[in-house]
Amino acid sequence: MRRVFAAAIAALTVTTAGTLVTGAPGQAADRPGRSRLVATATPGAPGLGDSYFPDYGNGGYDVDHYDVRLRYDPATDRLTGTTTILARATQDLPRFNLDFLLDVESVKVNGWTAPYAREGVHELAVTAPRRIVRGQQLTIVVRYSGVPSETLIGGYTGWTRTDDGALAVNEPESSWWWFPANDHPLDKATFDISVSVPSGVEVISNGVPPRPPLAEAGDRMRWSWRTTSPTATYLAFLAIGQYDVVTDTAPNGQPVINAYSTTLGPLAPAARASIERTAEVVDWASGIFGPYPFEAQGGVAGPVDGIGFALETQTRSVYGPGFWRRGANSYVVVHENAHQWFGDSVSVAQWRDIWLNEGFASYAEWLWSEEQGEGTAQELFDFTYAGYPADSDFWQVLPGDPGAGRIFDDAVYDRGAMALHQIRLAVGDEAFFRILPAWTAEHRHGNATVAQFQALAERISGLDLDDVFTTWLFTPGRPALPTAARSATAPQQPASWAKIREAHHLLAR
Repeated sequence: MRRVFAAAIAALTVTTAGTLVTGAPGQAADRPGRSRLVATATPGAPGLGDSYFPDYGNGGYDVDHYDVRLRYDPATDRLTGTTTILARATQDLPRFNLDFLLDVESVKVNGWTAPYAREGVHELAVTAPRRIVRGQQLTIVVRYSGVPSETLIGGYTGWTRTDDGALAVNEPESSWWWFPANDHPLDKATFDISVSVPSGVEVISNGVPPRPPLAEAGDRMRWSWRTTSPTATYLAFLAIGQYDVVTDTAPNGQPVINAYSTTLGPLAPAARASIERTAEVVDWASGIFGPYPFEAQGGVAGPVDGIGFALETQTRSVYGPGFWRRGANSYVVVHENAHQWFGDSVSVAQWRDIWLNEGFASYAEWLWSEEQGEGTAQELFDFTYAGYPADSDFWQVLPGDPGAGRIFDDAVYDRGAMALHQIRLAVGDEAFFRILPAWTAEHRHGNATVAQFQALAERISGLDLDDVFTTWLFTPGRPALPTAARSATAPQQPASWAKIREAHHLLAR
């Protein structure tokens, strides 16, 4: 659904237009008489041990809330900010890390100035200015600045500068370019995000505005957004620029906030005809997946010079302009909103579990096709299966463990959806449509693994499903179909196929 460069960064050096290293390892605390840390205390780990991206996230603390307060100037792409992190130490902590790239001016921990230094590609190592013990509440305040689009890793930036602003939208990493974080889905938190921009510029983010935009000195406006639902750091976002903002109320009473870049021109009607169906899609999906897990709904149609993909940013997905070039497309809206359950509320425990996000969102498109009378899930399975010859490399990618460099491969989406259909056939519709809402309820606002989904499916169905999971998710090669399931003639293309393919061309490349 978005671009990934993470598999290659471990061996890369951070480069920027200026300097990235700020602070000094020997910087002294600003108060005398610091308590000495006990000798047995160990620093927080510089990663959470993800099997694909082991240095993503950090150990030793758990974040409850981020307060991200920014000032941004589109003309220069200059960003200055102060992020306040409310966290709890999970161990005695002489030192801890944050994932971050911009130039840091200062770090304070519970009011004390803390020494800090750069380590590795994206690590900001902070030394405790006085003793931190397990269970202690932490208030970490980081002041910083920089030009995000010029802050590069191996020539890459996760911050998209546009003619009228910027987009902070990416997966599996995005926060590094605009706020310091514990950047892994295992550590979700709530967010307050406020951004000062020149008057006439809009700022869209997650959740709902706690107040209208406020006028500031110098002909500026401060936009504020708040989400009270636990949010993975990569699902927090910014869309800054010229936008038409449309508000409404969903059938469940929630606010619907959609935004459309004014640069879309002739693409704008198709974007609106798609995104304005968000409340309808969420209402339909709630009947299959269980209650919608968040406090607001909506979507953002990004500018023509913005991103080339879409991302299920929590409460309000962001879409690149390519999805509207051939007219409206409700299937990408279904895909991204299915992620609000599968990926956002129930998040991966490790990035190898990405099938739980992409396979489920892709299968939601097949269910929507059934709902719209444009082709059944079985017809879509048959056509997808037939579309990949047995000798295709497609069948060598394992949706249940695709590898760090292929977490957004076609197979994760298409074979992932086929795997879910085979599970549906194995357990029957009655059990299958009990499994889906049970899954989202059991792991609501949490994290989960493929193994846990298999265990739940077996518990509800009463069946041993090891063969179907192993065959479709973890075994290379094109799975053989039972004789009774083979068609003697080539399957016909379902009416929904062209729109689904069109969406996946941008989602999974």
